[in-house]
Amino acid sequence: MARSGNLLMKCAVNVSNLFYTYPDGTEALRGINFRVMEGERVAVIGSNGCGKSTLFYHFNGLFLPTKGTVFINEEEITKTNLDKIRMTVGLVFQDPDDQLFAPTVWADVAFGPRNMGLSKREVAERADNALNMLSIADLKDKSPDNLSGGQKRLVSIAGVLAMNPKIIVLDEPTSNLDPRTSRTVMHLLVDLSRRMNIALIIATHDVDAVPQYADKIYVMHKGRFVAEGTPEAVFSDASVIRGSHLRLPRIAHLMEILHKEDKLPIQNPYPLTIRAARSEIMRLMSGDKKQE
Repeated sequence: MARSGNLLMKCAVNVSNLFYTYPDGTEALRGINFRVMEGERVAVIGSNGCGKSTLFYHFNGLFLPTKGTVFINEEEITKTNLDKIRMTVGLVFQDPDDQLFAPTVWADVAFGPRNMGLSKREVAERADNALNMLSIADLKDKSPDNLSGGQKRLVSIAGVLAMNPKIIVLDEPTSNLDPRTSRTVMHLLVDLSRRMNIALIIATHDVDAVPQYADKIYVMHKGRFVAEGTPEAVFSDASVIRGSHLRLPRIAHLMEILHKEDKLPIQNPYPLTIRAARSEIMRLMSGDKKQE
């Protein structure tokens, strides 16, 4: 356990020396070490095919390690405790079609709570609450087959929220969502994390949004982590980011250009958000040289 203030924080996910090789011989994970505390919000960024999804499938036992260990709430995942693990870890797949199979949206969202052995009343309450949280209650009687990609994404997230997990793992949660809905979903997830002490683990390509919600970032490339730390620390090393086939957040990239090409006295780590960029620009306009 780690200590934060006067509180002891439990380790929600602890991965040690994880290797995974597919049956065809493809080595997808190569010595992964990964740690997330309860209530922490962590982003995993990397290009397509780097191993993010494969790693995430280990968090609820869909995949078991070729070598190494995965602990959830300090209990190692084995073949004998998968049911317990899956009530603790909610996984939202990258492709919602891999997750939706019931004849109606409501039945899909209620599937998890029903299989937890809850009463019919509690199952209904959880399903209805999850649909209401994402403002998709009007879809409850529709077939998932008739939904748009964005609607399917929201239904798959609702199905996980209905299980009240202590760890939520999301693989590209805002893909197929318009910008306004993406912001709403991320705000909801962050708010839940803060209020309910839920660990959030999110794989994403959206490097612009990551600094707004992540406490920590892991950068993955070819089955390994090549960097980890706070958003400011990780994005301060542009060579690692670009070497992993990613880019800097657009605001940081702009600040980099203003510093390197226009010779403005902007220090690295560069601002990552509009608010931070505004503060830096106002400092420059005022002639404040203290940070040079």
